Amino acid sequence: MSLHLPKLDTDPQAPFPPVETALQRPDGLLAFGGDLSVPRLCNAYRHGVFPWFSEGQPILWWSPDPRTVFETAQLRPNRRLARALRGSHWTLRADTAFAEVVAACAVAPRPGQDGTWITADMQAAYVGMHAAGHAHSVEVFDGTRLVGGIYGVAIGRMFFGESMFSGTTGGSKAALLGLAAQMRDWDMPLIDAQVENPHLSRLGATNWPRPRFIEAVQALVDRPPPVTGSWSEGFGSRPASDLGSAR
Repeated sequence: MSLHLPKLDTDPQAPFPPVETALQRPDGLLAFGGDLSVPRLCNAYRHGVFPWFSEGQPILWWSPDPRTVFETAQLRPNRRLARALRGSHWTLRADTAFAEVVAACAVAPRPGQDGTWITADMQAAYVGMHAAGHAHSVEVFDGTRLVGGIYGVAIGRMFFGESMFSGTTGGSKAALLGLAAQMRDWDMPLIDAQVENPHLSRLGATNWPRPRFIEAVQALVDRPPPVTGSWSEGFGSRPASDLGSAR
């Protein structure tokens, strides 16, 4: 590991290095070490930092510039997807199959990637965050079969997306749209999507300069959350067909 990359203190509440000190190549690499405990992860997300590393690597922490985001007010289905959703029999729920969504994301094939960053340790860490009420999932069901989902971390009125998957075509899009619809109802304006890729761009993600993103995060994480603990009751069971009318 480069001597120019800071190693995190053993105290999970210790401050992260300033995000402005992150490397430009690779973009956003900020620090290494530490752990994946609930206090450490909450500390990271509150400051616009997230873990991302592969099996066999140390824990690596990132804050890229620019930052890819979805604005929930702008996230709507295109005409083709809206038509498909209106004819769908899927239902959406939240926090009823969190571990299953994370596991499905870990094995989902992704163009240009060999293997997964959602290692067993990462899965265990986010299941721990979920148990502590900080991580949430939106799930898409066809009957009792899980066909799509998204998961991430919510602090205050900010949602930090981690990953999503489709078991059936359109499943991840329905999960993302369902998440955005609920967030609009809860006055949560922003979903962090971390790093740009063509798929996210096609879905409507945009890139914000890191200073703008960090400023927004600092304001949103300090606002009271719309609900505490599980999102299951507040989200309810929603027909995916309703998302086809959200234009």
